[in-house]
Amino acid sequence: MSAVDPSCFPADWLLPQWPTPPGVFSLCTTRAGGASEGLFGTTNLSFNVGDEPAHVERNRHLLAQAMQALELQAGRRAEAARPRQPVFVRQVHGSRVQVLGEGNGDELPADASVSDVPGLGCTVMAADCLPVLFCHQQLPVVGAAHSGWRGLLGQDGFGVLESCFAAYAQKVRQQPGHSGLSDAQIAEQTMAWLGPCISQPAFEVGAEVQAAFAGPDPDCAALFAPGKQGKFFANLSGLARHRLQRLGIAQQFGNDGSQDWCTVANPARFFSHRRDGSPAGGTGRFAACIWVA
Repeated sequence: MSAVDPSCFPADWLLPQWPTPPGVFSLCTTRAGGASEGLFGTTNLSFNVGDEPAHVERNRHLLAQAMQALELQAGRRAEAARPRQPVFVRQVHGSRVQVLGEGNGDELPADASVSDVPGLGCTVMAADCLPVLFCHQQLPVVGAAHSGWRGLLGQDGFGVLESCFAAYAQKVRQQPGHSGLSDAQIAEQTMAWLGPCISQPAFEVGAEVQAAFAGPDPDCAALFAPGKQGKFFANLSGLARHRLQRLGIAQQFGNDGSQDWCTVANPARFFSHRRDGSPAGGTGRFAACIWVA
C-alpha cells in the first residue's frame, strides 16, 4: 500500500503499486481531503447515503482533478486539456457490466465497468465491499468491479468478476491485431489490483453464505473460519483472489487480507458500513478508479 504524493493529492489517498503500462493510471481514495462532514467526512463520493449533494459534487470534482494531476505528475502535459471524468455506476450488488462510452452517461445499474476510452475512469465505490481493478499488461484496456459477497457469488459460479473479465476480454479482442486471443491468453496478460475491504476477523456471515460458496466449490471452504454456532468469518479478499485465479489471472496485487487493508479496523482512513452504517446510509463511500490517458 502506498500513499500518493501529497503535493498532488490528499496525502492519505492510495496509489496502487502494480506495473501498469504507460498511459494507464489508477487511484483509490480514502476518507481524507474532501468537503463532507460528520460520518461522511471528508471525501464521501456517494449521493445515496444522506450526505449533502453539494459536498458530494465537490468530492467528485476533487477526484477528477486528482486524475488529471496524476497524469501531469507522470509528465503527460500535452494531454492536460482533455477533461478527466470518473464514471460512476449505480451499484446493486449484482454482476452487470457497463461499457464506458456507450449509453447516455447516466449512472446505470451495474457493479462493474470496462473502458478503452481516454479520460473516462472506471470507478467503483465501497465501504466494506472489495474494489477490484483490471489492467492489461500492454494494451489500453481497463476495468473495475465492486465485489461484495453477493456479487462475487453470482449464479452458477459466474459473478461480477467473471462478468467484468468477459466484457474486458471482449474489449481486448477489439484492439487492432488481437481479435484471435482466447480468454486464457488474455487472462495471462491481465493484472488485478484489490483495494481495501472488510477483513476476515470482522466479516461474520451465516452458514448459508458459506454453503453457497463451498458447496459448488470445495476449495472455498478454507476461506471461511468457524464462528459462533451457525456463523462463519469470511475472507472476502481471499474469495476474490480465488475467483481471479480460477479465471487464470495470476498477477494479483494490493489487498493481502492484512489489517492494514481492513475498512472496519481503520476508522480514520476508511468508511465502513458494517462499523458505522444504518439502513438510511450512515457512512460515506470511498472509490477506486482506473483509466486510460
